[in-house]
Amino acid sequence: MTKRPKISLQTKILCLIFFLMVFIIFILSASFTYIEWNQVEEQMGNRALEVSKTVSMMPSIRKAFEEDDPAKTIAPLAEKIRKQVGAEFIVIGNKDGIRYSHPVASRIGKKMVGGDNDEALIQGKYYTSKAIGTLGPSLRGKSPIYDDNGNIIGIVSVGFLINDIKYKLFEKILKISLFSLLSLGVGTIGGVLLARNIRKDTLGLEPHEISSLYRERGAILLSIKEGIISIDHEGIITMINTSAMKILGVSKDIIGRKIEEFLPNTQMYDVLESGEHQTDRELQIGTSTVIVNRTPIIEKNKVVGVVASFRDKTEVREMINTISEVRKYSEDLRAQTHEYTNKLYVVSGLMQLGLYEEAIQMIQKETEINDSHNKIIFDQIFDLKVQAILLGKIGKASEKKVQFIIDENSSLDTLPPHIEISQLITIIGNLIDNAIEEVAGQSAPKVTFFTLDMGHDIVFEISDNGKGISEAYSDSIFEKGFSTKDTSGRGYGLANVKEVVEELNGMIEVKCSEEGGAVFSVFIPKQLRQKQIG
Repeated sequence: MTKRPKISLQTKILCLIFFLMVFIIFILSASFTYIEWNQVEEQMGNRALEVSKTVSMMPSIRKAFEEDDPAKTIAPLAEKIRKQVGAEFIVIGNKDGIRYSHPVASRIGKKMVGGDNDEALIQGKYYTSKAIGTLGPSLRGKSPIYDDNGNIIGIVSVGFLINDIKYKLFEKILKISLFSLLSLGVGTIGGVLLARNIRKDTLGLEPHEISSLYRERGAILLSIKEGIISIDHEGIITMINTSAMKILGVSKDIIGRKIEEFLPNTQMYDVLESGEHQTDRELQIGTSTVIVNRTPIIEKNKVVGVVASFRDKTEVREMINTISEVRKYSEDLRAQTHEYTNKLYVVSGLMQLGLYEEAIQMIQKETEINDSHNKIIFDQIFDLKVQAILLGKIGKASEKKVQFIIDENSSLDTLPPHIEISQLITIIGNLIDNAIEEVAGQSAPKVTFFTLDMGHDIVFEISDNGKGISEAYSDSIFEKGFSTKDTSGRGYGLANVKEVVEELNGMIEVKCSEEGGAVFSVFIPKQLRQKQIG
């Protein structure tokens, strides 16, 4: 027994659209024909009645009834009006129904037919009627004619043949039919295009194939331990697996909801706008820190969504922080090299121009600054890691046109081995970078660094002459994601500083400086005390 071939989705859609449109067009055409017939009949009847009223009230018509031969005056006038209004006939008769006008001249003087004149001649009513006259079935408007004393002296009958009304209606129905056929053709073409578009969206897959893939996708997502969530171009969640729901702390299906309802600090919108991948980004979700990879979903060279995968891996976060700080350290050294290269170019240019005095003055000024910094760095600060960080920050501050001062009272011996360079980069690097960023662009920007290792603690103090820290933010600046700047992706530097300081059993304080800026003080014990457990 051979299997019957399955009807494709494209064929089903095309047949459905075709038969649905035929049915709708038939119903609408029948309804329109019925409504249009009534409207046309009503309009023609009203038109006939209005014309009859107008003619019945014409002084020339009423006056003609007093003449010996009224037809001589009335017939030409009625014929002229008939041609102007497009009526089939305008018949004017006396109170006995004898015609004074008719489109067929031979019928003038004969009695009106149809038997529908009594309401006008006897009761004096204005009305429309249907009757069969000498010209055939017609729709008529009847109006009585009054003399100056209010007596009925005649009648006006204005008519349009029923066949003419049917012809006009047929013309409209023909136009509707042509439009319907055109609509059917357009609908059929639209159905073909829709079917092709659906096949394109489904990659040519049939419904049973799509359902199979959907089941397989569900099984795959369930087996993945990493959290996976995707959004469309409007930020609406389109897919989430069980692991992601556990990390987000949700127990019900959240598909169809906005991503910011569950991840207020998400950067998936940044990927939507830029179309660039984001890998190994740190994100705080409640009390957990996760590592996130964000990948744009691209269709026809356009970003239509984003998929994010994340995992709660503390060791990965620490590794990324270390690499990030080392990279920052490398960038600071590059800035220093870049700044000194620029200065060498200036000196070279001055000497080529013969401006030796200016070149000497510039060299002397730079020498004084370097001597001042080098004297403190190399004669009072003996830890190589701190020396390297400060040299890099001097170059960065110079590149940002910020005066970087190392307090001449600074003194630091070689740091204990448990304080690693990555931790120093996180603490000193972030604080100095924040201070430089805070004062950059203002007049006379200045950042000061001070360190001391007398007693049981190592002290690092970084101050600036910026705007300072508002008391309203003093308790919040060390929270992850908090930032006083309206920029996404910020608010992690000070949080990382505090975290590293606490790892070293130290503490960090912030207050306003005498110059109006902020002063960050870090105290780190020289000996690492073991945390008490229990």
